[in-house]
Formats: sequence, structure tokens, C-alpha cells
Amino acid sequence: MLKHYPSNIIIAGTDEAGRGCLAGPVHAAAVILKKDFEHPLLNDSKQVQEKHRNELRAYIEKYAIAWAVGIVDHQEIDKINILNASFLAMHRALDQLDITPEKIIVDGNRFHTYREIEHECVIKGDGKYLSIAAASILAKTHRDEYMKTIAAEYPQYDWYSNKGYPTKKHRTAIAEYGPTPHHRMSFRLLKDEQLEIF
Repeated sequence: MLKHYPSNIIIAGTDEAGRGCLAGPVHAAAVILKKDFEHPLLNDSKQVQEKHRNELRAYIEKYAIAWAVGIVDHQEIDKINILNASFLAMHRALDQLDITPEKIIVDGNRFHTYREIEHECVIKGDGKYLSIAAASILAKTHRDEYMKTIAAEYPQYDWYSNKGYPTKKHRTAIAEYGPTPHHRMSFRLLKDEQLEIF
């Protein structure tokens, strides 16, 4: 059962989406919720059907006190690695909030300190706290929306369905057609070999 973080100070929940993908950016969201915010379908984005995620996105964006999405593209990911890119995307989301949080709760076990604001890492936090779950929904839906917009350019990679994750069809297309300008060249795009970075 998800709950609000037990505090009376301003809490921002943050989470990312797309960390394990072979192509496209990583998105992160930061969300500040009212203490009485609730929705029966809100959960970790991985536990919510796509149609319900989109419904939740509209609800969160309407009723959150503040929310924002940060993006780090595939070229930046290749330069700084995906872990640092995930932290940077979260920082970019936090940069855009209209309200400065007094504490940040982060899904996962690591984070880079943001503006000397206290933070707490929560393993599987998107299944524990409402604001992290809300951030996971926004990060996931905004990223999926982006991947669908570029899927039409490269239909053979099946991004409309896999959103850039390493499915068998995606890897088969990379083996047959090679990487696109959207692929993360620092990732192992094929299981048995690494493509040369160019």
C-alpha cells in the first residue's frame, strides 16, 4: 500500500525511466504532492497498464502541487554513463520545479546531492511512496511518448512496442540493419559483441 512520506515538510519524489534501454534518452520526473493526494490506480509504473499510466499522468499533472520532467539524451549518456545520466535527469527535473523541496526522496540506492538539499534513497521507493510512484509514472509516460514519435522513422526496430528496451526483435534489427543515430553506443547493443563507437 503506497503512502505519503511521513513528514510535514515539502517532499519531492523523483524517479527515472529508460535506464536499461539501448536507444533514446533517459527521462526523470520530480513530483510534489498535496498531503491528501490519492488515486486508486497509482503504483510503480511497471505495475500499471499503459492505458492507466496515461490516465494517471493527466491526473498527476493536474493535481500535483508541482511536477517537472528532465531529459538526458543518448549522446550525453555515452559521455557520462547511464548512472550519472540518470542523476542528471533527476537534477534537471528538480531544476524546473516551481517550488523548492525541503527534502528529496529518490527511487533506488544512490543519488548525487542536489543543491545541498537533504535526500533519502529508497530501494523500490516507487512501490512505497506516492510521490515517487507519481514521478515514475510521469517519467515513463513522457519517455514512451518520445520513443513513439521517433519509432516511425525506424519501424524495423519496433520502438513503438519495446520503447528501446533490449527485446529479441530490437537486437535482431540492430544485427541486421546496424545502429541508428538514436542508439547508445556505449551499451552492449548485441549480446555477443560490442559495436565500435563512431
